[in-house]
Amino acid sequence: MADKDINNKQKEDGSNPFNNLKGSGKNGKPKFNFYWIYGILILILFGVQFIGLGDEGKQTDWRDLKRMLENSDVSKIILVNKETAEIFIKPENLSKEMHKDVEDKSGFNKNTPHYYYNVGSVDKFYEDVEKAQKGISDPIYVETEVRHNWGAEVLSWIFPIALLIGVWFIFMRMMSRGGGGAGGQIFNIGKSKAQVYDKKTSVNISFKDVAGLEEAKVEITEIVDFLKKPEKYTKLGGKIPRGVLLVGPPGTGKTLLAKSVAGEADVPFYSISGSDFVEMFVGVGASRVRDLFKQAKEKSPSIIFIDEIDAIGRARGKNQITGANDERENTLNQLLTEMDGFTPNSGVIILAATNRADILDKALMRAGRFDRQIHVELPDLNERQQIFAVHMKPLKLDKSVNIDFLAKQTPGFSGADIANVCNESALIAARSNHSSISKQDFLDAIDRIIGGLEKKNKIISPDEKKVVAYHEAGHASISWLLEHAHPLVKVTIVPRGKSLGAAWYLPEERQITTYDQMFDEMTATLGGRAAEQVIFGKISTGALNDLERVTKQAYAMVSYYGLSENIGNISYYDSTGQQEYSFSKPFSEKTAEEIDKEISRIVEKAYARAIETLENNKEGLEKLAGILLEKEVIFSDDLESVFGKRPWGITTNLLKEMESGGAKPEEDESDESDKKEAEIKEAVNKEDKQEIKSEDE
Repeated sequence: MADKDINNKQKEDGSNPFNNLKGSGKNGKPKFNFYWIYGILILILFGVQFIGLGDEGKQTDWRDLKRMLENSDVSKIILVNKETAEIFIKPENLSKEMHKDVEDKSGFNKNTPHYYYNVGSVDKFYEDVEKAQKGISDPIYVETEVRHNWGAEVLSWIFPIALLIGVWFIFMRMMSRGGGGAGGQIFNIGKSKAQVYDKKTSVNISFKDVAGLEEAKVEITEIVDFLKKPEKYTKLGGKIPRGVLLVGPPGTGKTLLAKSVAGEADVPFYSISGSDFVEMFVGVGASRVRDLFKQAKEKSPSIIFIDEIDAIGRARGKNQITGANDERENTLNQLLTEMDGFTPNSGVIILAATNRADILDKALMRAGRFDRQIHVELPDLNERQQIFAVHMKPLKLDKSVNIDFLAKQTPGFSGADIANVCNESALIAARSNHSSISKQDFLDAIDRIIGGLEKKNKIISPDEKKVVAYHEAGHASISWLLEHAHPLVKVTIVPRGKSLGAAWYLPEERQITTYDQMFDEMTATLGGRAAEQVIFGKISTGALNDLERVTKQAYAMVSYYGLSENIGNISYYDSTGQQEYSFSKPFSEKTAEEIDKEISRIVEKAYARAIETLENNKEGLEKLAGILLEKEVIFSDDLESVFGKRPWGITTNLLKEMESGGAKPEEDESDESDKKEAEIKEAVNKEDKQEIKSEDE
């Protein structure tokens, strides 16, 4: 009785191990597979080919055949297709010694020949048979017969076709492999490839695992809360947003937010990438969009997450190279219709992520489709502290590690960069056989990620090393002497990556930048080439990276930010990204010439200022370069011993507090008010991590 109860329980909850076998059905019996039909057909064809031919008998030569004819042992000879002679022996003569091998050979029927002989020339064969029976009263005559091997003939034209179909089938399976779901089969190529996460699927990521991004989590949490308690909002007449678009630079945590929604929401969550809709077949993308929304509506309320939606959401008609009626635009049109078309789309929330919101179609961005845009920006100081705290949980840390210090040391780092720093520090500590991860391991990890791996074995001549030392000393000197230049953290002449020298600076985390601040930064960037001119009287190619950065910054000042007196308060920056597809510039040729002159004037003015500053402090430059040649690495204390303390207290205090791991310095009230009133952000400072001054020598 107990065994019966156990068996019944196994049937109910599916705990029977035999039911988990792949391809097994009920009661452990294998499920029917359609591919079995193909196997049976192939076996039948081979059976017709080989079994249907019967046994041709034993091969013989003309000497034995002539002997059989002379002894009157042969009952008949059949010449098949003018190629093979089938020889039948009289039953009463099978008992002879020479026929013992074929005495019991009857094949599958009584008409099976005992011997066969390959005929070379038909006329010669007739003549030889006639001569061999000369003098015999009852000779036999050769019979002719034409036979068709239907199995071989059918197989000869079916097999190539089957081979082509098989190759095509395998090719399509390889193309669709990894798609998952119904879209992985060849006949379901128009089906959606979205992965479904529901109550049965375990997703371990929740909102607690998302550090920082407090404003973004508030709006995302509201979406999840509506799905759990819709009556809280519907009783007041409110409607949940149909679409939420996550916008931000790479690595800031957009996909991580979506994963946390999948873990928190108790509704089906469909995850798919924008590139999964694109296929080599026409109409497949639109078909997959229809199938995706069909599945989501059947299980509503539900959430659809489309990662990298710019793959299919790019603005229509902007690319002049391709036609307007391409596959991507058809997919986008179907997506627009499904999100907010004639057919109501109730109970399905669209969640999408992209780092190129400027190129998305306006119809996709309008209210009713993506009602909300959540900007996921690079983390500030407090958010970086929270992110470090999350990624440091599995690490074995030394007491010297200070999260506040590391957060101040990594301005401009995204969440993915911070995760990489934590992982790289663990690898460096293990490589050095440390029992725990120390503060220096984290600093080495930051240097490794930003500047590259040290190449201490790289061969550099003494003259080149001297040039590099003065070049880096020029950067460090001007950055220390100018008010708005970023203060030095570390300078090295040990080659890293493609650079022969590198300098690390600590920029202020400001939201707007003035002309004086940008001009001081340009002067410090040109300090390396200016130092070569002042000391050696000639310049080298080592300032390539400096010139590139300065030129881009000057172009931004003139063309984007309106910081040029000659050009005026005009900006040619296009935030929509439509200029990417335009062959014409937004300004005239005369204006382009003026812009070029203004860029050159600003750069040359900064270069002249750098030379003047270094000439006035030439003694300190030479002393600093000597320390750098001796130690190969210098810090802010070395500059303070040469040039004295900086007269601008905030940056000096910030460096001191970083060394001690203290709190964040207080900001000036005027700077705080400027941040609140700002509507534009400087793209150049925001993209550069820690404002590294590295030169390709």
